[in-house]
Amino acid sequence: MSRCASRRPSRFEDLLAEGAAGPTEGWDFSWFTGRATEQRPSWGYARLLADRAATAEAALDIQTGGGEVLASLPVAPPVVAATESWPPNVDIARRNLARFGATVAEVDDRAGLPFPSDRFDLVVSRHPVVTRWDEIRRVLRPDGTYLSQQVGSGSVRELTEFMMGPQLASAHSSPGPLATTAGATPIAAASTAEAAGLRVVDLRQEALRMEFHDIAAVVHFLRKVIWIVPGFTVDAYRERLAELHGFMERHGPFVAHSQRFLIEARKS
Repeated sequence: MSRCASRRPSRFEDLLAEGAAGPTEGWDFSWFTGRATEQRPSWGYARLLADRAATAEAALDIQTGGGEVLASLPVAPPVVAATESWPPNVDIARRNLARFGATVAEVDDRAGLPFPSDRFDLVVSRHPVVTRWDEIRRVLRPDGTYLSQQVGSGSVRELTEFMMGPQLASAHSSPGPLATTAGATPIAAASTAEAAGLRVVDLRQEALRMEFHDIAAVVHFLRKVIWIVPGFTVDAYRERLAELHGFMERHGPFVAHSQRFLIEARKS
């Protein structure tokens, strides 16, 4: 074997490099095509959003990411606004939502909303990190609607526990006006919404099958969805990644399950 051939990176190293190089801005998951799959919730969040937006006068998307979901609307309300906390996503959202004339504000996930009270008849959020139920109620008009698809407790637990070992149950489900959404339960979310003065009109929950087909997909996913393995880096988890790579090479895709719930509430 030549020296050149002996120095060639292994398939494992090549895949690590691919996963580490992919851009993580925004919520466009097209990078995973052919490398990972995730079952979609039966309720169809984008369809529900389009239905509500078609009759709304003013809509706000909280923690919009790169605005990809809101930008998919076939018909937008006359007034569209969005918030996002991560500066690279703010720029992407402004580009994606420019055709709606949307206002995109850079706002910390835990901060109050920079809009007047009773401003919107529709507030939406897909996979928020934090839900400010008090602020949602404040900016909603009377009879206004909040629609959100959220990440439930134990989402992708199989991958978290493979990388980090067994985990204690999340403490994020305790009610309060400011609730960390990642790790929430539908019952806790509904209780917190009602405590803030909203009336819950729809609540659904599903566990959805995920398949990772190579270690590059795992690396990219953990870089993009940062709460699955907090503080993840390739170097820190190289040994576990190598073990998982070997498993997938021998046995096929790594299977996990995402937890999702839909909550819709109205301001009385």
